[in-house]
Amino acid sequence: MRSDETKVTEQRRALTEVARRIAESGLSRGTSGNVSARIGASFLVSPTGATLGALEPADFVLVDLDGAVSPGQRAPSSEWGMHRDLYQARPEAAAIVHAHPPFATTLACHRRDLPAVHYEIAIAGGHDVRCATYATFGTDELSRAAQIALEGRKACLLANHGLLAFGDSPAAALKIAETVETVAELYVRACALGEPMILDREEMDRVVAKFATYGQPR
Repeated sequence: MRSDETKVTEQRRALTEVARRIAESGLSRGTSGNVSARIGASFLVSPTGATLGALEPADFVLVDLDGAVSPGQRAPSSEWGMHRDLYQARPEAAAIVHAHPPFATTLACHRRDLPAVHYEIAIAGGHDVRCATYATFGTDELSRAAQIALEGRKACLLANHGLLAFGDSPAAALKIAETVETVAELYVRACALGEPMILDREEMDRVVAKFATYGQPR
């Protein structure tokens, strides 16, 4: 029991730091965006209507995978179901970042995939970052659309909405989200000069393979 409590405490602190960094970097503004971390058969998620940069560790809501919330907590994010469904579908997902970064969301408003304009897109697990079909926020339809776009990937765009990314820790999920936004900015700016060159599948196969062990100990 004590080890479980320690893990919850550690994840609350990690999520607080990630939420602060999201707010400070402009990945999300105001009350937009939400973050979560898996805790066994439950997960911690930011509360609804919260300003990410103002959250404290105790503000994060512990939700069972069946949706049950213990009494005395704040209401979870309106997107809690999307987080729950992703944890159920992807056992490797330990933390999730959902944000509304300006350049990734610009592409999402055009319902365009983010292609391999820069090799760092491989951090998301493949040759591109797909844009999910549109659905109203907080709905099962949006969750299903995200699952399809995330097949074989660690990030996707949400049409007319924002960005969703997951990783093996809150910091890792944030890094993926930040990198996707950086590549999205490069792509949007490059398109102002004309259609940019896109790395081919053969090259991206090599890069994806290299990213599988990038930053890992020998």
